Amino acid sequence: MDSKDELVRYYRWLRQYGLNDSHSGNASIRNQGTVWVTPGGCCADTLLAEDLVRCVLDEDPPAGASLDAPLHLSVYRRSPATTAILHSHGPHCIALTLDGEELAPRDFEGAFYFDQVPLLNIEYSDYLAESPAAVAEALSQAKVAIVKGHGVYAHGENLGLAYKWTCALEASARIIYLARHNKPARGS
Repeated sequence: MDSKDELVRYYRWLRQYGLNDSHSGNASIRNQGTVWVTPGGCCADTLLAEDLVRCVLDEDPPAGASLDAPLHLSVYRRSPATTAILHSHGPHCIALTLDGEELAPRDFEGAFYFDQVPLLNIEYSDYLAESPAAVAEALSQAKVAIVKGHGVYAHGENLGLAYKWTCALEASARIIYLARHNKPARGS
């Protein structure tokens, strides 16, 4: 399978499995100095490989690229082993971090996979200016990072790993959420 087709497949899975809505999140792959990124405002249900936007690693992204394209490029520059980045809006991850509390997986897989899950508190009005450096710094130390109120960034040596980290973190968040909200009331 062509790497661009593979990127589209993983981006669609984020939508299909409830980690993004129809037009949220973004994704990219890197092949040496070329980065393919989802276009701004694209729909996961209708995205095609030919819709992806070609970026050059050491240049500003072209018009039409995702608003997060500078963030993706910054991560690739900072973490040379990274060849794939997925940005998702997993509802449990976002919900559990809205109050500024870091997400610390307590289930076996989550605790096994994630030594740390950096939580970045970036004001929405400052997001485009601050997120590229902040997320790149966090991902240079961790597999995933969460921007409070916004979503998860996962990276890896391939799309499969980035997807694995994305799904594992959302599963851990769902388990934490269920454990907190399914406790019997006192005296029951």
